[in-house]
Amino acid sequence: MVVVTLPGALLRLFPGAVRRVEVEAGSVEEAIAALEARWPGMRDRLCDSRPALRRHLNVFVDGEKAGLATPLAPGAEMIVMTAISGG
Repeated sequence: MVVVTLPGALLRLFPGAVRRVEVEAGSVEEAIAALEARWPGMRDRLCDSRPALRRHLNVFVDGEKAGLATPLAPGAEMIVMTAISGG
């Protein structure tokens, strides 16, 4: 199992979604599939059609920036964050 932390912006879009959730996954892509199984439509909010993570999101696994293929070890922590921009 891995722990996934979701941003508040996603929670507002998916009634019943929680900030921290445990899922069984061996990669970021599998974790997103597990989130999609619980809250249909979440994958479309996290990934584009390539498929790749959407430009305005960052995913970190145990503190390191991650992509869809990034492996998740048991007990890993995956954090989804909205990107911050400015000038």
